Amino acid sequence: MAATVRLPTVLRPAAGGVTTLAVEGATIGEVLVSLTTTYPAMRGQLLNDDGTLHRFLNVYVNDDDVRYLGGVDAPVGDADEITLLPAVAGGAHG
Repeated sequence: MAATVRLPTVLRPAAGGVTTLAVEGATIGEVLVSLTTTYPAMRGQLLNDDGTLHRFLNVYVNDDDVRYLGGVDAPVGDADEITLLPAVAGGAHG
């Protein structure tokens, strides 16, 4: 069994349009590496070259921000739901 990863609209084309995927991994880092190995087009949006989380990506495990759970080392269980939310860049123009 694997954790469920919820993909935001911006990442769905790289995964063939699906909204959720079952991905194996014991930590967030392992899940993201597995995900980007299967769908290489996602890598630049999820991970930096050194394997750390992209700074504009928010990752939640069961609604808890992984930045407070250990980042890429945050544990993941089979029943967990992982939500990927790329931050929206930009701001008010005036």
